[in-house]
Amino acid sequence: MNATGHRLSELAEAIGGEWLARTGDPVIAQLSIDSRKPFASSDTLFVALRGERHDGHRYLNELHEKGMRNFIVTDAVEPSLLPESNLIRVPDALDALQRMAAWHRGRFNAPVIGITGSNGKTVVKEWLFNLLRDTEHIARSPGSWNSQVGVPLSVWGLRPEHSLGLFEAGISLPGEMDRLRAIIHPAIGIFTNIGPAHGEHFTDDGAKAEEKARLFLNAGAVVHCADHDHVVAALKAHGIDQRAIMLGWSRERKGWLHVVREEPMPIGQRIRVFNDRFDFDFEIPFADHASAENAIHCVALLLHLGRSPEWIAARTPTLPPVSMRLEALDGVHGIALLNDAYSNDTASLAIALEHLDALAAGRPKAVVLSDLLGGEAPAIRYGRVQELLARSRVDAVFTVGPELREQAQDLAPRVEHFMDSDELLARVDPSTLEDHAVLVKGARAFGLERIVSRWQRQVHGTVMEIDLEAIRHNLNHYRALRMPGTRVMAMVKAFGYGHGALELARLFAHEQVDYLGVAYADEGIELRQQGITTPILVMNPEPVPMESLHRFRLEPEVYDERSLHEAIRFAKLHANAPPVHVKLDTGMRRLGFTEEEMPGLLDALRGAGSLRVASILSHLAASDDPEHDDFTRAQIASFTRMSDRLIAVLGYRPLRHIANSAGTTRWPEARFDMVRLGIGLHGIGADARETAQLRHAASLRTVIAQLKEAPSGATIGYGRRGVAQGARLIATVPMGYADGLSRRLSNGAGRFWVHGHAAPIIGNVCMDMCMIDVTGIACSVGDEAVLFDAAHPITDLARDLGTIPYEVLTSVPSRVKRVYVRG
Repeated sequence: MNATGHRLSELAEAIGGEWLARTGDPVIAQLSIDSRKPFASSDTLFVALRGERHDGHRYLNELHEKGMRNFIVTDAVEPSLLPESNLIRVPDALDALQRMAAWHRGRFNAPVIGITGSNGKTVVKEWLFNLLRDTEHIARSPGSWNSQVGVPLSVWGLRPEHSLGLFEAGISLPGEMDRLRAIIHPAIGIFTNIGPAHGEHFTDDGAKAEEKARLFLNAGAVVHCADHDHVVAALKAHGIDQRAIMLGWSRERKGWLHVVREEPMPIGQRIRVFNDRFDFDFEIPFADHASAENAIHCVALLLHLGRSPEWIAARTPTLPPVSMRLEALDGVHGIALLNDAYSNDTASLAIALEHLDALAAGRPKAVVLSDLLGGEAPAIRYGRVQELLARSRVDAVFTVGPELREQAQDLAPRVEHFMDSDELLARVDPSTLEDHAVLVKGARAFGLERIVSRWQRQVHGTVMEIDLEAIRHNLNHYRALRMPGTRVMAMVKAFGYGHGALELARLFAHEQVDYLGVAYADEGIELRQQGITTPILVMNPEPVPMESLHRFRLEPEVYDERSLHEAIRFAKLHANAPPVHVKLDTGMRRLGFTEEEMPGLLDALRGAGSLRVASILSHLAASDDPEHDDFTRAQIASFTRMSDRLIAVLGYRPLRHIANSAGTTRWPEARFDMVRLGIGLHGIGADARETAQLRHAASLRTVIAQLKEAPSGATIGYGRRGVAQGARLIATVPMGYADGLSRRLSNGAGRFWVHGHAAPIIGNVCMDMCMIDVTGIACSVGDEAVLFDAAHPITDLARDLGTIPYEVLTSVPSRVKRVYVRG
């Protein structure tokens, strides 16, 4: 390998590929599997992966028109269709991608740390990166790239200048870890824990742990917790236990490193660890047990690498909250802010620019970028930065720091250099970036979070955090259930189930879903005005002028004689009238043509002229409830019978769809040509088993505004309904019924969670705030209070309210700020 990549001929030999066409032997620096992402035509190799939901071969011509000239394919592609290109054919493109990465990995001797487990992989990896970045030049997995595709793409990022690698490995099927082990080839391993995630294809957690442990068959050492019995047994089963670096939470365990205390602090906790060589305390700025365990894995590894207790204790108090990376925020002047103001290196810059491209959705892009700390020589480092920015086609760059001022000039059409954040804030008017998507990316030392704070649209401290990566994960869960060719409609009605319709629509457009569903025309019009081009179905129960639907390319649902005849009338006057979707009532008794009304519907369609029917649909009334399975079967049969009659009259076959999220999971025969996904995308499955396979997408949290003591007998709140039973510590938080906090949660019916402890609501919920009892909880003003999140599911809150998660999510008004994160 030279400084920039490998010769294509070397890669072809490594994977045993057959040359279909050869026009040269370029140096390949980049691998691509996504036709949507920007690339440099000369040094990029496109791997045409084929899966259940995608086929890269469909985009070869499009990529060739954009300038791509190097391809790995499995089909017998005719070279004349891709002139002046290098074409290499292999039996299995994914296998070729993995073998290329494994071959590439074999060119390096730098130690690589492989990380697996059910939870905590990304946090441990990011914390190790932050702890070691000043002394090591590190290659690491971007985000949570730990899959059969993500791992090879991550390991491809290894370069000669790297002194350490940090790579995650995740599996969901038996046999997968052997393939990842060959790619990562870790010298040292970390096994975080074992839990229920991705367990559907394993007999039990023990079998899953044994599969994960195969990552470390050739590792020289493995860090793990001795209190996780399945992990211990799995390592022993593979003979790896003799190389274990165990940590344990009790003196009885024979671990290499013991943990004997977690001591709460005003912010975070102090942890004591010891063994026969060390006995010391360190602090972390997080109070939960999971963070403590993640940190101790990091500490055990650092001790193994030879870092001293003093070195470790000086660095752990500033560990960053990983969830704060890549937050999408509403900015002033219509700016969409992407906040990554906590780390800066070329690997994370590359992934942040990809997220910026998705967030921009065609809008102008700008980057605020600090100097990069550590690593290779500045000329090489900033040459790579210039390459990444050019590939992303950024319109404006604002640099912070002396190195970028000196090293980088032609980064974008508009470039301005500043010595520090204060100078940038004083000289850059954010109104000049109106309607831009702006990435703020920098090392913590440069304080770029102040720029984010100044340019962010200010609202009160209650926020709903939306994990877009979780929604993408859930989308892929349902995609995996479909039959090949079955399309997906993603529902974004009701403000995207409270999550923000526009951001979700941008995500779904990027993920190439087939349709978006809204309830009312004004929801669809707003999406069109914001640049969303995906087909949109309006499932409205109100009369809407067809002219408005036509102007914004919205497709209406017709469900009665009036709406059908209006659509027919408009189609006769306008040759390019929007297609319609015919709604059938198969038992919901809400909207749609009943079976008794079919003769009139069929007669009207026979004389409909140029009216085009895009789909036939219905609604399942109880697809999630086994008690009503007979009714659901009858609905599916009725829909099949009625839609067959419609198709016979139309003379062509529109799409058919009846399945919602639960119907997609429980009723394969209801998937037809398209499925409509709603609540499942947000992490609520058809049952507890499926919910465990999904990821909760939303959390609703606020902060403590004030603390005060209440003596025994004191009353709290309006109507004096809250009464202190003994001396109590009361916290006021700025969330009330105007923020979606139901008054039904008053007087102990509901609770917040402060540092993992339940804090019941005391007194009546007010309009803009409420009071919670934090007696016995170590907390301060400014500390977080959580209403629901992944650890405290919204399903529990809905149960307390006697309602469903839909109502809870959609009741959170727009005045509550939405913060978008990825992973």
